[in-house]
Amino acid sequence: MHLHFYENATETVLLLFLIITFLQSGIDKVLNWKGNLSWLKEHFAKSLFKNIVPLVLSILTVTEILAGLLCIAGLIHLLLHDDKVFALYGTLVSSLALIMLFFGQRINKDYAGAMTIVIYLVPTVFLLFLLQ
Repeated sequence: MHLHFYENATETVLLLFLIITFLQSGIDKVLNWKGNLSWLKEHFAKSLFKNIVPLVLSILTVTEILAGLLCIAGLIHLLLHDDKVFALYGTLVSSLALIMLFFGQRINKDYAGAMTIVIYLVPTVFLLFLLQ
């Protein structure tokens, strides 16, 4: 069996980056739900999200875990079959998660936090470009 690593080295590294980013974040949200919820309620206390923090956290958690799992499937299919479709789906869901995080930080007027999200968005959009 031929692994398609050399043909897809950049995509592989970027998928590993997204897998680590979103699985760690999503799993942390599940394992430390109360701590994350408490911090986010305080963080968004003066924003339009103040009454829906548990819903927003739930949506973000599912999105992050889905992004990580799709990126794992994408990495496997890319390396074994040189097939990019799951990698593309994973990258799109990762982009969605980052846009949601960016939107939340901007709404909350946490511009430094929003700027930090852009650091993750740049390689994600680059991977999206490579996969299309």
